[in-house]
Amino acid sequence: MLFRRNTKKVAEPLQQRVDSLIGADTTVTGDVVFCGGLRIDGRITGDVTVSDVKAGTLTLGEHGFIDGDVRVSNLVVFGRIDGSVYVTGLVELRASAKVSGDVYYGSLEMEAGSVIDGRLVKHKVGG
Repeated sequence: MLFRRNTKKVAEPLQQRVDSLIGADTTVTGDVVFCGGLRIDGRITGDVTVSDVKAGTLTLGEHGFIDGDVRVSNLVVFGRIDGSVYVTGLVELRASAKVSGDVYYGSLEMEAGSVIDGRLVKHKVGG
């Protein structure tokens, strides 16, 4: 057969489950440290950090907003981040995503319409 469809699956984030939720009507002022899966649909003023860099996925909903730095292993963004992003694994930026800050990433997926106002910096393997 000359042509074959590529049936290879795209890598999924390590953590699919949502262990914690910050709802749409919730505002948090201060840093947030989490483990497992965190979904933010509200507003955070402060840094968001995973406690164990090997297994922590942050999902920022379409109306979610973070005014601070983000340090996680995997990140899915539908909303807005005003701060630098440090991700050891996969960053997924959906069409409605807006990041105002530098993005340090292991791997990156961007949908058309997503915006980064900053630098993209790929982590070096082994150093």
